[in-house]
Amino acid sequence: MNDKELVAFEAAKLALNGMVIGLGTGSTANYFIEHLAKRQSDEGLTISTVASSTISAIKAESCGLTVRSIAQLTHIDLYVDGADEITPNLSLLKGRGQDLVMEKLLAKAADQFIVVADKSKLVGRIGEKFMIPIEVIPNAWQMVKHQLNQYGAEGDVRLNASKDNVAISAHGSYILDMHFPESINDEALNAILNSTPGIVEHGLFYSIASQVLIADNGTIEVMRTQKPL
Repeated sequence: MNDKELVAFEAAKLALNGMVIGLGTGSTANYFIEHLAKRQSDEGLTISTVASSTISAIKAESCGLTVRSIAQLTHIDLYVDGADEITPNLSLLKGRGQDLVMEKLLAKAADQFIVVADKSKLVGRIGEKFMIPIEVIPNAWQMVKHQLNQYGAEGDVRLNASKDNVAISAHGSYILDMHFPESINDEALNAILNSTPGIVEHGLFYSIASQVLIADNGTIEVMRTQKPL
């Protein structure tokens, strides 16, 4: 197994009979879906899933997993997903794809949110490698951008792949990709983004992860939060 598959295999061991399990999106999440489906088949587990994206729902159904609508659920037992950046205090950067709102909704609704990644995702601070995606109400993006500029943020609205129009998130929002000064720590940045009108959701997952499984050349390190969630 490569590192991504190894860490997904380890996460699939956390599934228990009767659980409702949230499925993330991406290459590592796909491995998790495959190993979860294998456990269901091999061990006769009774489990159901809810997907963070259409592509993950299609993958899960093709593997024989039951996929439920989020409209049927009030909470989930376990959510497993990857991350783009992970800091020592388990702050995460997510949402560089188009499914940020659903990803955070499932992460917050889960009794356990398990992050699966390889060592390349570890950083000293959020925003070290990537800009922070911020979903905004479409007709308010310039106003939101101006408000964030007051904190020293720089960036712009995300364009689609052909660069001939704005990108649209799965939730129907525009996306600002912004860089913030290093002097603003994760807690302060989370507060800024949560309190700025016009923002639908953002890619800083602060104090949400239960634990992080990091694969590194065939071994797995478990990182756990140092404070209550």
